Amino acid sequence: MIITDTESVDLGTSTGPMRTYLFRPVAEGRYPGLVLYSEIFQVTGPIRRAAAMLASHGFVVAVPEIYHELEPAGTVLAYDEAGAARGNRHKTTKELSSYDGDARAALDYLRSSPHCTGKLGVMGICIGGHLAFRAAMQPDVLAATCFYATDIHKRGLGKGMHDDSLDRIGEITGELLMIWGRQDPHIPREGRSLIYNALSEAGVHFQWHEFNAAHAFLRDEGPRYDPAAGRICYDMALELFKRKLGEGDRRAAATSTETKH
Repeated sequence: MIITDTESVDLGTSTGPMRTYLFRPVAEGRYPGLVLYSEIFQVTGPIRRAAAMLASHGFVVAVPEIYHELEPAGTVLAYDEAGAARGNRHKTTKELSSYDGDARAALDYLRSSPHCTGKLGVMGICIGGHLAFRAAMQPDVLAATCFYATDIHKRGLGKGMHDDSLDRIGEITGELLMIWGRQDPHIPREGRSLIYNALSEAGVHFQWHEFNAAHAFLRDEGPRYDPAAGRICYDMALELFKRKLGEGDRRAAATSTETKH
């Protein structure tokens, strides 16, 4: 589908306006909604391209700036040491409750959008994978895809670095797709096993896939990008979202059958 990717909205949150970028099909109709959570670098080129790809398959995609209260609207951190240091510092400066409040604001916006069917899912990458995991605890989230979600195993998200994501797993009622890289130093085998066991013990409906890949293997910039693995991952995510959220009710535009020569 042809999409539009030039819209944005500032959503109200308890810590100020949250700039949120919107990607959606241009064809008239309503589509399922997805919140896409970025890496620590916020809404970079690779994140925008991921959002555009999802939207082109028939979704309204909202991409919030995860550090909206810590950076001016529109800030994109560079994929370098300085950008990583700044993003990682913000990760543990922001209050855990603010991450959850932001999730609710983005989901409520999609639910009320005239372009959305009200069926909601979430997807995230790196810290965004952890944010998607927490957003899946919202009762109206039917499906979540989490790419190499950082810090779940060590409870490291938010101010104080003592999050309760593992404790709240039982609140997840939708289906999860958990994707990892075996060569990812940020989530070692022991950490992945801890999460797997917690999901299993809580009876969560989830899929689990591990690739021979490094951290950030989905990002289509940089030396760790694995295009073949990335295509498989996107196919799995799209299958989950189509199955759980439906197809929407796109209305075909009227076209003329007359052919001029």
